[in-house]
Amino acid sequence: MREKEYGIWQALTWADLATLVTQLACGLHLAGLRRNEHMIVIGANRPRLYATMLAVQAIGAVPIPLYQDAAAPECVFPINNADVRFAFAEDQEQVDKLLEIRDECPQLSHIYFDDPRGLRNYDEPGLASLEDLLAAGKAFAAQNAGFLQAEVNQSKPTDVAAMFFTSGTTGNPKGVVHTHDSLLNRARAGAEFDRLTHSEDVLAYLPPAWIGQNIFSYAQWLSCGYVVNCPESAATVTIDLKEVGPTYYFAPPRVFEGLLTSVMIRMEDAGALKRRMFHYFMSVAQRVGPTRMDGKPIGFANSILYALGNALVYGPLRNNLGMSRVRVAYTAGEAIGPDLFSFYRSIGINLKQLYGSTETAVFVCLQPDNEARADTVGVPCAGVEIKVAEDGEILVKSPGLLKEYFKNPAATAEVLTADGWYHTSDAGFLDAHGHLKIIDRVKDVGRIKGGSNDGAMFAPKYVENKLKFFPHIKEVVAYGDGRERVCVMINIDFDAVGNWAERRNLPYAGYTDLAQKPEVYQLIKECVEKVNADLSVDALLAGSQVSRFLVLHKELDADDGELTRTNKVRRGFIAEKYDVLIDALYGGKTTQFIETQVKFEDGRTGSVSATLKIEDTKTFAPVKAAA
Repeated sequence: MREKEYGIWQALTWADLATLVTQLACGLHLAGLRRNEHMIVIGANRPRLYATMLAVQAIGAVPIPLYQDAAAPECVFPINNADVRFAFAEDQEQVDKLLEIRDECPQLSHIYFDDPRGLRNYDEPGLASLEDLLAAGKAFAAQNAGFLQAEVNQSKPTDVAAMFFTSGTTGNPKGVVHTHDSLLNRARAGAEFDRLTHSEDVLAYLPPAWIGQNIFSYAQWLSCGYVVNCPESAATVTIDLKEVGPTYYFAPPRVFEGLLTSVMIRMEDAGALKRRMFHYFMSVAQRVGPTRMDGKPIGFANSILYALGNALVYGPLRNNLGMSRVRVAYTAGEAIGPDLFSFYRSIGINLKQLYGSTETAVFVCLQPDNEARADTVGVPCAGVEIKVAEDGEILVKSPGLLKEYFKNPAATAEVLTADGWYHTSDAGFLDAHGHLKIIDRVKDVGRIKGGSNDGAMFAPKYVENKLKFFPHIKEVVAYGDGRERVCVMINIDFDAVGNWAERRNLPYAGYTDLAQKPEVYQLIKECVEKVNADLSVDALLAGSQVSRFLVLHKELDADDGELTRTNKVRRGFIAEKYDVLIDALYGGKTTQFIETQVKFEDGRTGSVSATLKIEDTKTFAPVKAAA
């Protein structure tokens, strides 16, 4: 592993890691952690966090990574549900969080911290530094040389390896139980599919509590033996990405959206000549780039043009994004907009989609290098079977399926059939080429009711992703099921729109003020109408064109319950919270006052109020797409 500390990359060899794990495992055993017990780990990607997880697994216990940005009350349910006595906390922030909820979690008796800054005068029972644990473990290991190996030898592939709590879009999160075999089997399947070796470089910058990050930088790391790089902080990820130049890269669509937005902002600030050159060669890339990435011929003239574009635009752009060495890049977590997907492939980045979930240990479907398409998520990978239920739901059988939901047999029975099929809750189908196409969540796919589009299919996530391709739009929540028309609530991208406003000498006093500017509404309206024009040629979704929209007065936030910790929209929660806005959208109003309570980073609460404008948009008659 490598860890960036004080601006310098520090290397940790496998031998160093083995020593660290041995001492931690022995220390935890001395402290009383026993086989099959749970221990939470909470913090950013760090060698010592990974070593702690390995140490916990080595003595037969079960690590549970939690989101480091979760508020203290969000940690109560997982800790109590799993009867957790032991915790690893990265720093003072995480220690304070655990101490705050200790009265609600009386069994939490041992808290170990890694970074001692700010903790010198803390005097809490059971609170100790990782250094103390390592010292005790080192002494125990010296006197009991065969202890750890004996513990490891007791473990079986079918033993529980880790537990991951779902994001909890509805109700309490569920603890997804995985075995060593389910995690390593899928890690190996993914590695073989993309021919991964020990020579890969990976940047671990997403929360370890998200199974996507856990598979790519932990399970596959152990399976392949490649190098995992831990950035200095969340603020330096972009810089660290350029320095590391990963060969294997993984990010949810939101990250790719953010990178594209930053590129577009910089191009808007560039000189006229550079802008013209960029837009010209990007039109070339969009026309022939994806075809070239698929290994198909593009003709001599296009090859020359693309090579010139590569020298002047695409190569420098890949380097600026930190992706000049990327051999395989994946996106998952939610659907990516087709335009966004095509953009990256057009400039020579081998971006592919994969399909999976926490319950399937990520890898269900993968896209072969020359068959990456924006509208599918690939073919079933090794060991996976897929079938489509009568209602369109995707069912999966795989060696990577969860063992159970912890202490929740009813929920387990809902998703796992007696003969081993897992209900994904996603609607989709297998196309003629054997690729899986996901439409939306089964519960979210609906129908327009009444009006000229009566009975038309409505897929909110598809509409939302089309709109989020525009750099000025950060988040969208679409409604329309059971209604005559589709209406959306939009979050602008504050950086992108702020930059746009500054170049036009448009003053503003913060997000709320900027969001309600007439000029901003016109900008967003143009984006919505472009999406409507695209939807009009889609035979299935022409009825999903957006009729009305508003720009929200605040950004949707996980701390306010509007997003999950993996930044997925909680559509039902938002519908209840902003019911007055939905009523205004569908009631024909042109303005609506709203006041919303918000939570600040320091734990205080306040309120944001504004009178929001509501705009009608142009829709287009459905047209037949060109053959």
